[in-house]
Amino acid sequence: MLYDLLYKTVLTRIDPEVIHDICMDAIEVTGRVPIVRDVVRQMWGRRPSLPVPSASQGGPFARPVPGILGLAAGMDKEGRAVEGLDMLGFGFVEVGTFTARAQPGNDKPRMWRYPEMRAIRNRMGFNNDGADEAARRLRALRSTPRGRSIVVGANIGKTKATELEDAVEDYRYSASRVARWADYLVVNVSSPNTPGLRSLQSVESLRPILIAVREAGDAAARRRVPLLVKIAPELADEDIDAVADLIRELELDGVVATNTTIAHDLGEGGLSGSPLLPRALEVVRRLRARLGEGPTIIGVGGISSIMDAELMLEAGADLLQAYSAFIYNGPAWPGRINRALAVSHARRPVR
Repeated sequence: MLYDLLYKTVLTRIDPEVIHDICMDAIEVTGRVPIVRDVVRQMWGRRPSLPVPSASQGGPFARPVPGILGLAAGMDKEGRAVEGLDMLGFGFVEVGTFTARAQPGNDKPRMWRYPEMRAIRNRMGFNNDGADEAARRLRALRSTPRGRSIVVGANIGKTKATELEDAVEDYRYSASRVARWADYLVVNVSSPNTPGLRSLQSVESLRPILIAVREAGDAAARRRVPLLVKIAPELADEDIDAVADLIRELELDGVVATNTTIAHDLGEGGLSGSPLLPRALEVVRRLRARLGEGPTIIGVGGISSIMDAELMLEAGADLLQAYSAFIYNGPAWPGRINRALAVSHARRPVR
């Protein structure tokens, strides 16, 4: 209730991107102050007593994941606030999207709120400091015991200035820089805010990218780095099937479903939040039917309540991610959802 009041009376009066940056700075700083960090975790971000098991016990990744719900890419674009986001109760944190070269993103304004829809529209355009700087930050994170304890995914995309025919090498470079410091990699070919990017979801274009990322990532990390691909909700059913078949063919570790949607009439950019849930559920359900019980599905899109989360798990997701609901529901929300899901997940059979 206090957060709702703060959001309605203060936060909504400030430009969405400005308040996003202010809040991320606050989360970053708080996550680095030991005593304050511990108090915040105890108040809001307490971890569930039962984590998601490791791969050796049927789970998605090499080590246990503290909670089913993680943070979707796009919130921490630079990998600066991982410790603070973990403090707030996210089970894992996906950082990025990183591109091979630094880029400023699209012109402002490029983020809009729709409180009545519990939605966010953005056309950010992969604004980030580039893969080299991302690698530096992730290396620093992993230099401490606390930093190494957090499950972190790295999301990589194509640099806007890179031509589509050169996309393979662009993705390869980013993977070679960040894979060593990540628990998993996500190839993002589904953002609507980089011209032509979604055309890379076709199997003919996607296959060489995934092969290159796997080779570069595993070589850089000197281990097998779990590799997933993130797809758009607008993919036709037959194209979803084709991506699932490619995942099987290349023995990828899974898929993130879905990115933001362009199925709206609000203006340029992708819409996230509650309106996305019905289609995200359909995509996850179809992927699970096509993939079977092996590859990991991270379900994302419109999850804002425990019921939404349960629906996504029932559709076939193994893990979940959120972004918009964190903005609307506040800092206590991820920990609360993860603790509730741990109870129900304990009754589910491990995939």
